[in-house]
Amino acid sequence: MSTRTDSMPVTQAVHDLGSALWFGGATMGVVGVNSAGRDLEQGVDRIRVASSAWRRFGLLEWAGIGATLIAGAQLTRSSRRRIGLQQGYGTVGGVKAGLAVAGALATGYAAYCGMRIGAEAERARREEEPIEVTDATTPNSRTPARIAKWQRRQRIAQYAVPLLAGANIAAGSKLVQSYRPIESSKGVLKRIIPGL
Repeated sequence: MSTRTDSMPVTQAVHDLGSALWFGGATMGVVGVNSAGRDLEQGVDRIRVASSAWRRFGLLEWAGIGATLIAGAQLTRSSRRRIGLQQGYGTVGGVKAGLAVAGALATGYAAYCGMRIGAEAERARREEEPIEVTDATTPNSRTPARIAKWQRRQRIAQYAVPLLAGANIAAGSKLVQSYRPIESSKGVLKRIIPGL
């Protein structure tokens, strides 16, 4: 079942490294970057530190997302024959593509929320309005409503990103395992003999 055209180790490595960068960076950001500011005294500084770290990582994160999407498209193109012959392969591939796109959208929305938080925090600072936050994405009872709204949205989006990126990696593992001869044979037989 395997052919020269569907063996693309460099493309697979680019895809997997991009996905690992995306997942790992997003997870580190949610767990470490957002709460690192808790050690600072001023609420505006808690937001600034996290915003700065996310901005510095942003280009690398988008490079990982781009590698995942572009290499994933190349891997799909090279697997056209397998998609047609092996039952279930196309379905898992479609789910994987959907997860990647949803994860990229969640990443973009999280970044947008972060920009809004930063802008609102700077506005509040200029107007000498107190800025109290627990950390970059966690408001408290004294957080201005216009900042708290975007913090809650960003927190949800940021937690969604590693979940979606991780699910994308898991779906990729399922696809790679389907290349095993026994799995390939089962998929082809199920395509030929429905209900098997």
